[in-house]
Amino acid sequence: MTERHATFAVWEDGFDWAPGEPVPYADPHVPGAPELTYVARSWESPVVATDFGASELIPSWNARTPAGTWLRLEVRVASEERGEPWTPWLVLARWAEGDPEEGSPITRTTVPGQVLDVGRVATDCYRATAPHRFDRWQIRVTGLRAPDAADATDATDATDDTHDGGWPEVTLVAGAALAFAVPDDEPTSAPTLGRAVEVAVPPHSQRLHVGTFPQWDNGGQSWCSPTSTTMLLEHWGVAPTPEESAWVGHDTDPAVVHGVRHVYDPAYRGAGNWTFNTAYAATRGLRAYVTRLRDLTEAERFVAAGIPLVVSVTFHRNQLDGAGYDTNGHLLTIVGFTAEGDVVSNDPNSHIVASNEQVRTVFRRDQFERVWVGDDGGLAYVMAPPGVSLPEPPAEANWG
Repeated sequence: MTERHATFAVWEDGFDWAPGEPVPYADPHVPGAPELTYVARSWESPVVATDFGASELIPSWNARTPAGTWLRLEVRVASEERGEPWTPWLVLARWAEGDPEEGSPITRTTVPGQVLDVGRVATDCYRATAPHRFDRWQIRVTGLRAPDAADATDATDATDDTHDGGWPEVTLVAGAALAFAVPDDEPTSAPTLGRAVEVAVPPHSQRLHVGTFPQWDNGGQSWCSPTSTTMLLEHWGVAPTPEESAWVGHDTDPAVVHGVRHVYDPAYRGAGNWTFNTAYAATRGLRAYVTRLRDLTEAERFVAAGIPLVVSVTFHRNQLDGAGYDTNGHLLTIVGFTAEGDVVSNDPNSHIVASNEQVRTVFRRDQFERVWVGDDGGLAYVMAPPGVSLPEPPAEANWG
């Protein structure tokens, strides 16, 4: 059965923060870290209803975390149709834009091991366990600050929005509830542009970093997501400056390494966490979130509007001509389309060659759509400056 259902909701103002119970937390990723009790305030989204039984929920957020502060992101789901009550609140992220060496009170991390009869947390999303589905969902965001930060201001004032020494500054919360199942033999989409379109996105190869910084998932072998994210940051003019990335200690695309440091998830043991990548892009000034697109015609609309995408694919090398490798999960970009409708991509794996000159690749449209939508459900990072207009979403919106 073919399914390409989505409900997308986004909140960018009206965050009505309420005082929360203090939160005790000891960072499990810092040996010997003491347990501290953090002052908290929370915001809950309205209940969002779907017209279909959803199998996946991906939350996203855009925020800044001043010194001494961090965020906790949670979701819960229910099924009115199936008579299944609300799940407990499940933690999707404990997040701060920096790391402890940069003064963050915690290590950003996801929380493995959250498994229910009806579903589970799968790193950066909630996934229902068949045959369970959900048709109601909510997101809760909790801002936390260390006791010393709370002492500096009125810790009881949950309406204090002071950025300096105050609370995390949240500018966007979004959620995509989805039900995607596309058989391998499903016909692929026909081109809609009728012309060649390509966005000039600077190329970066993850292969240049193989063997470096082994503490972050053994270097560039698996840095496809932050390398792709860095390409879009550079395209939009908000990539880390040489001064910001001087700590890298070499001049081989240090902005890529800077990105890896700021998206790495020690619980996942990798830099491919979808929502950490979009949250990082937001700290650089972009409006960013994760969703799924139904086919390449939707991607064409973004590219025609001048907005490149980061997408996820899975394939064996004989399924995607011109790639030259196999992957069980890889992030690359869609930066354009040929006049015939084939996909122009900046692929950070660069034909397994350590060269930025090998990054740009053209893939057959039908093959690309199958390994993107059929295997990875059309997953995409939407990242652009706040003032850039996105294409009009479809009636069953999967972006906004």
